[in-house]
Amino acid sequence: MTRWQDWLASESAAREAAGLQRSLRPRPAEGATTDLAGNDYLGLSRDPAVVEAAAASARRWGAGAGASRLVTGTLELHAQLERELAAYLGQPAALVFSTGYHANLAAVAALGGRDALVVSDAHVHASLVDAVRLSRSAVEICPHQDVAAVERALVAAGDRRTMVLAESVYSVLGDEGALAALAAVCERYDALLLVDEAHGLGVRGPGVVRDLGLAGLPHVVVTATLSKALGSQGGAVLGPQGVVDHLVNRGRAFVFDTGLAPAATGAALEALRQLRARPELADVVRRRTADLAAALGVEPPAGAVLSLPMPSPQVALAAQASALAQGVTVGCFRPPSVPDGISRLRITVSAGIAEADWARAVDVLVGVVKEHT
Repeated sequence: MTRWQDWLASESAAREAAGLQRSLRPRPAEGATTDLAGNDYLGLSRDPAVVEAAAASARRWGAGAGASRLVTGTLELHAQLERELAAYLGQPAALVFSTGYHANLAAVAALGGRDALVVSDAHVHASLVDAVRLSRSAVEICPHQDVAAVERALVAAGDRRTMVLAESVYSVLGDEGALAALAAVCERYDALLLVDEAHGLGVRGPGVVRDLGLAGLPHVVVTATLSKALGSQGGAVLGPQGVVDHLVNRGRAFVFDTGLAPAATGAALEALRQLRARPELADVVRRRTADLAAALGVEPPAGAVLSLPMPSPQVALAAQASALAQGVTVGCFRPPSVPDGISRLRITVSAGIAEADWARAVDVLVGVVKEHT
């Protein structure tokens, strides 16, 4: 074996021993199990109107955007989606990206820099962590939800340009970010607050930022994904027009990337319209989340993600396998995907599941958790 083969084999063996080996498991087009692991919170990815909008957009505009947005890859479809997203989230302007990951990379990298300080909650998504590294900014990692630590970092920064990173609903623990307090602290110290609404948009209507009356503030920027509650693919950055203009010119993950495919754009646009017209979908998610939390004896989360700590990675995998054997798919988060190092079952609630299937899934999960904890 070569040196590289030896290294890859040893890395694989170490992951296996620690219970951290991962693999890809293709699923069929028609689900064979009740899916409580995906992010299709409102069940819109298979909504007939959304699917038809995707197909119609591909027929009209083609299979791909054809170029980067700054060349010929900006379609009227993109502009319409940006206008309607901005209006729904209560923001002055929006810019659509090919993924939510790209949206976070572009925003932090373009707004940060060697002369900037980024103050980050310890539990932000990996895309924000990578974005900070790409930005070459100085960084201060604060304990999860510790607003006082954020304020101390901003005080110590003095006149340095500063940006604070948080999520509206955190993707692992499912708790709501302390956004009102963070926005107040950022305003006091002339810092920018960037909030990732990936798990808030849709489940919480136009998102937690708008719920709290923070939308449209000049020091608040929002990022979002189109691949969760909107059931499509892509991402967006929303905020002051000056921020969007800066990203169009300096956001490398925007400038050098092909535009979002027409099918995904059309699907996201129709899903957004469905979300506006059918607020009862979010009501179903919130009701089911509360009912499941009560059945499992845990606190209800702020969004659609319920996180259950497991004694070890191996036990988490065994619990996941037990649920799957009974026809229920749940997520399994293990290091390094969990910021606190604790392996978890990650259960995501969807409005797109039939009531009878949902009731049975709850019964299965109660039994699995009782067996493995």
